[in-house]
Formats: sequence, structure tokens, C-alpha cells
Amino acid sequence: MPHVASLFRHPIKGFTSESVDELTVQPDGRIAGDRVLAFRFADAVTPEDRDGLDYWPKAKGLSLQDFPTLAALRTDYDDQRRRVRIEHAGSVLVEAGLDDDGRRQLADAVTDFVLAGAESRKVQRPGRLPLVLVGDGVTSRFQDRARGYVSVHSRGSIDALSDALAFGVDDRRFRSNIVIDDAAAWSELDWTGPVTVGDVSFDAAGSIVRCLATHANPDTGVRDAKVLTTLTSSFAQDEPTLGRLLLPGATSSDERSDWAGGTIRLGDEVTAH
Repeated sequence: MPHVASLFRHPIKGFTSESVDELTVQPDGRIAGDRVLAFRFADAVTPEDRDGLDYWPKAKGLSLQDFPTLAALRTDYDDQRRRVRIEHAGSVLVEAGLDDDGRRQLADAVTDFVLAGAESRKVQRPGRLPLVLVGDGVTSRFQDRARGYVSVHSRGSIDALSDALAFGVDDRRFRSNIVIDDAAAWSELDWTGPVTVGDVSFDAAGSIVRCLATHANPDTGVRDAKVLTTLTSSFAQDEPTLGRLLLPGATSSDERSDWAGGTIRLGDEVTAH
């Protein structure tokens, strides 16, 4: 029976994945504590509008797509104390809270790290500096799509990709919230209807077209895997696709106002159609 093998949240957009034993799915369909902070360029500290929803394009802030060396940083977010700790190579670069002074300290430390690396020219383009840490540390809002979502992929798909690349691929490259096991490779791409994870019901939404973030080694930040071209060439995909988006499931009256989310735990069974 397909079941939950791993669970992740990503408190800071583009930074360290946090492996957890359970996730809380909020009534809005997003994961509590997931992507609640983001380092944005100076000219992009307020959201754009997309279909009446706030939208934060990842190309207008720090993300692994354009700044793969961020993966070499180790971030820890204490959501009770609202403090961020950032380490590199075993040394603490900064630890600070989310008051104005703390945000400046965190942004300055990350700026110095990026400026000292291979992507320094990118961050020095007009309108990008100073970096600004945005988000209240509570509200999940910095997903790649304005609507928000829960993301899932199967370990079978990762194993198939690993075979094609001839080395083991880490789930963290794909920054999904849920990883399932005992499901056939690519089976999640065929989901079209209701999906139930434990006691939480979803509707299958779009499949996930991947970006260059997946090329970055999640420990070193080195682009050491040609994931995109391997997905299209080895698996005959029109676009490099791995994983599925999940949105709140429809209620019996086909309204979503009563959908309450719930808790997903390791080992929960997964059923999909």
C-alpha cells in the first residue's frame, strides 16, 4: 500500500529542508510553517497580483534556481522564538530574531555569503541590493504559485531517475512536502481525482514541471545532476516533470469553505485516483 515515507517543510524559501514526523495542513491548503520567510530583492519586497492573489515570483528573490550555492548553508528556524540561525561549513554566520535589527543582520550575512561566491554578479544587478527578509515567520505564502499547495512525489519516480542518472538522487532536490513509497514510478503523474493522505483529503492538481533548482546538490550547492534533460530524454517527457500538486478536496456540497485540513504523519496510507 502506498504510504508516507518522508515529510518536509521549508521555512525559508530556497533554503534548508526540514525533515519532520508530521505536517499540519492548514484550512487554506498550505503547510503550516512552510515557506514563511523569503529573501527578496530590493525592488520586489511587495507581492504581485495574480488572479486576485498575492504572488511572489521566485526569480525576484533568492532561490536555488538562480543561486544554487544557497544549498551549502544550513538554516534553522525556531518558529516558537521566531529566530533564524544560519551556518556554513560548521560555523555560525548569524543568529537573530525577526525584529528590524535581526532582519538586517540576517540579510547582511546572506548578502555577504552570496557576494563571496560564484553568483555574486547576479545579486549585484540593478534593483537587487539590499536584500530584504520578508514574511512574518508564521504565514505560509512564498510558494511558487499564488494559490499555494501541498507537493508530493513518489520514491519510485526518484529511483527511476537515479537509475537513469547512474547515481542516487536525494528527495530533497525536489523540495516536496510529501514523499510516498510503495507506489509505481511516475504513478503520481496519472492522478486526476481525489487523493487521501491519512485522514486528509485533497484533489490532484497539476503535475510539477521542474527547474534548475533540482540540479543543485542539497548539501554542497554544486550543480552535479542534469535532472531536466534526463527527465525529457530518458522518459520521453515534453517538459521535465516530477511530482504532483495537491489542493483542498471538495466537500459533499462541492464547496471548499468547510474543508479544515488536518495532520499528515509518517506511515499514513495514501490512496489516489
